[in-house]
Amino acid sequence: MGTFPALTRSLGHYCIKKSRSFNFPNPHVYSNGHQYQTHRTLLILDSLSSESVRLRRLSDSDSGIVEVNLDRPAAKNSIGKEMLRGLRNAFETIESDISAQVVLICSSVPKVFCAGADLKERKTMTPSEVQDFVNSLRSTFSLIEALCVPTVAVIEGAALGGGLEMALSCDLRICGEDAVLGLPETGLAIIPGAGGTQRLPRLIGKSLAKELIFTGRKIDGREAMSMGLVNYSVPVGEAHSKALEIAREIIQKGPIAIRMAKKAINEGLEIDLPSALELEEECYEQLLNTKDRLEGLAAFAEKRKPRYRGE
Repeated sequence: MGTFPALTRSLGHYCIKKSRSFNFPNPHVYSNGHQYQTHRTLLILDSLSSESVRLRRLSDSDSGIVEVNLDRPAAKNSIGKEMLRGLRNAFETIESDISAQVVLICSSVPKVFCAGADLKERKTMTPSEVQDFVNSLRSTFSLIEALCVPTVAVIEGAALGGGLEMALSCDLRICGEDAVLGLPETGLAIIPGAGGTQRLPRLIGKSLAKELIFTGRKIDGREAMSMGLVNYSVPVGEAHSKALEIAREIIQKGPIAIRMAKKAINEGLEIDLPSALELEEECYEQLLNTKDRLEGLAAFAEKRKPRYRGE
């Protein structure tokens, strides 16, 4: 069997990269020596929000769902330096919080998800500053992609350039029928530089991706769904409710299983099939000694809903 260095680490190491600014009390230690943060551990997310990026944890029956709200109305949620810092802080916070089970990336601004990079700010940058900014944007979107919990882009209105690239870094995309999606960078004599040239063809195929990037053509929600760019195209104003419906389904499942499924799929697609099947085996083995697996079997036998705790 091939070796997978990433899988030799505990699930706790994979899912919890502790920030220096946080202390997580009372970790639960299991017989296999792994440390999992209890589901009750909460971060005070609101205190870490920036002016343009706000974190909100849903409560009660929706506990485990975290919303990242883009809120820069004057600039149509275009991403400048301050907003990029806010995005980075938000996702590093979520990465450090094992009680988060699903992340929804939403907009608080009507008729726009994210208009892309802040071109007014870009105009004031030197070429080296532009390169640094784009590199930081790319790494931030890679951080979104690497989160161990499912991420959902909730798109109402425009998702252009970096806005679409951010959505492409998510696991799922849900949009309103009148959404406007596109990568118009070639019209500015540049290319999508925050993952668009790589994630789009992996999602919809090389030929369609080339067409959209070469022409900069914008598409609506229905066409985006027809080519597999989004999972659902729903009536205008219903993207958030559809995303919440899916998130509620996800949080009913075993949280560790969801993390291992995401890991197996994402990392398996980057290697050959025999190696990917070994990866799947390793991920499955991570679940065999969990309390959640036993709870699932007990709930099935007793004909009741399982009560998973991420243990």
